[in-house]
Amino acid sequence: MSIPKEPRQLMINLMYLVLTALLALNVSAEVMNAFFDLDESLQTSNSLTKQGVESTKEGIQPTLEKKPLLQVPLNSGIDAVSEEVSSFIAFIEDIKVQLIDGTGDKNGVIDAADHIKNDMKNKPKGKKNKDITTRVLVKGDIKTGTEPQGPIIVQKVSDLKAKLIEIYTKTIKNEDVMKEGKLDQKEVDERIQSLIASIPLSIESEEEIKAKSKSGKAKSWSEYKFGHMPLAAVLPTLTKLQTDAQNSEATIVNKLAELVGGREIKLNKFFPVINAKKGYVIKGEKFEATVQIGAYSSEFGKNSSISINGKSIPLVDGVGQYSVTANSTGKQKLKLVSNVTNPITGEKYPATGEFEYEVGVRSATVSADKMNVFYIGVDNPVSVTVAGASSNDIKASCSGCNIKGSKGKYTVTASRPGDATINVSGGGLPNTPFKFRVKRIPDPTAKLSGNVGGSIGNGEFKAQGGVAAILDGFDFDAKCQIQGFIVTRQAKRADPVDINNRGARYSSEAKNLVNKAKPGDVYYFDNVKAKCPGDPAGRKINSMVFKIK
Repeated sequence: MSIPKEPRQLMINLMYLVLTALLALNVSAEVMNAFFDLDESLQTSNSLTKQGVESTKEGIQPTLEKKPLLQVPLNSGIDAVSEEVSSFIAFIEDIKVQLIDGTGDKNGVIDAADHIKNDMKNKPKGKKNKDITTRVLVKGDIKTGTEPQGPIIVQKVSDLKAKLIEIYTKTIKNEDVMKEGKLDQKEVDERIQSLIASIPLSIESEEEIKAKSKSGKAKSWSEYKFGHMPLAAVLPTLTKLQTDAQNSEATIVNKLAELVGGREIKLNKFFPVINAKKGYVIKGEKFEATVQIGAYSSEFGKNSSISINGKSIPLVDGVGQYSVTANSTGKQKLKLVSNVTNPITGEKYPATGEFEYEVGVRSATVSADKMNVFYIGVDNPVSVTVAGASSNDIKASCSGCNIKGSKGKYTVTASRPGDATINVSGGGLPNTPFKFRVKRIPDPTAKLSGNVGGSIGNGEFKAQGGVAAILDGFDFDAKCQIQGFIVTRQAKRADPVDINNRGARYSSEAKNLVNKAKPGDVYYFDNVKAKCPGDPAGRKINSMVFKIK
């Protein structure tokens, strides 16, 4: 029996392009679900492909028993191809275990404890984790000495493709195969070139990645595919590699099966399959999908049909197109019914299936690029995204603050503490409010020579020109100014002497007092006041005590 070839592979590639496009959007919960729907669809396709390959192997055996010259070399070639593909699929599966289990209970296997609510039908706990994907696939683990798996995947794909071509070439060039298949050298060479062109295994070059990258900079394949990507987005990418490997196996098995000739069509099981461009669509958009019968053979011709929710779908080579406008939100179900008739025996094989997709409305996210708060007196950068909408269509306004900018990038300024609301609309999204807190810049720390007190050398102490106000750990570009302080000298067996200093730098009186410092003296800096951007008046900050040594 033959199995699906180019049409389904084309749809899988289109689905993969949709995944890549989704990565440019803010990853909402609905989009996360779409990633898992895509991964599940790819896994279902892989299962069907595997069954088709096994059915093809089984279907040619009765004829091969009548052609002993072909039996050994063809079966050996098919088994060798399956062994190489199985090894590659197992390698990718091991990486999935590292990623999913690495964000779960870390016991070395994928189990319920690695999933939300301990339900393996639910999503992995680390579905949003970007650190483990970058570490395992792009950077490697320095602590354990583990190499990044991304470059290894690239080499494995290259090796697998070369090995599959080598196996097919060796098989088809076998003297018995050429004799029994009535192949001359020219036809053998043409078949080899045809196979090379039809194998879907490939890795984008740096030039191709550079052309696709928004930055226009060259990146490695690993960094482009997996760098800082959430686990939910990486899993379909890895499954896609397994899909390409299994489709390559199917391609070679089919091409070797063609050499048998006069094979029997053994119908045992068929599946209605739907490959959707999107597993999640916006209200008002069209849901589009390609529907086809799994394990389809071109020999079926007009002896096959498929319907969705009672509507007949025209088929061309077993492939049809289906579209419907999404007019209501929530989960939607499609009931598929297929009928296949064996053109040789006339036996009929009906089958049914269901496909579920979800329709939602546009959602938006507003995130402060620095922290989840707006600070008075500084520019607060903000990113605004609306899932499924162009940044050019987004409109943003603010109450309790001022906002300026465009194309998803804005700057917010505020003048008083309290609450502020960002209102977002456009691109099909109704006016949606997002609340933020407005705060003053945190208190700066008064420092002298980088210290807040303690013992200090006599020479170092005298070398300072005044007191500084430092904003430790504050990510914004802001500076606070010292307005004044009282410096007091307490010498041994003497009354304390203090100077009221205005500004950050020492006045002449304060400088003279500092220059009198001797070992054992204690200097106090009290009533230190500083003014930060946005402050209507100065604020009192920490005092300092230094002992001269």
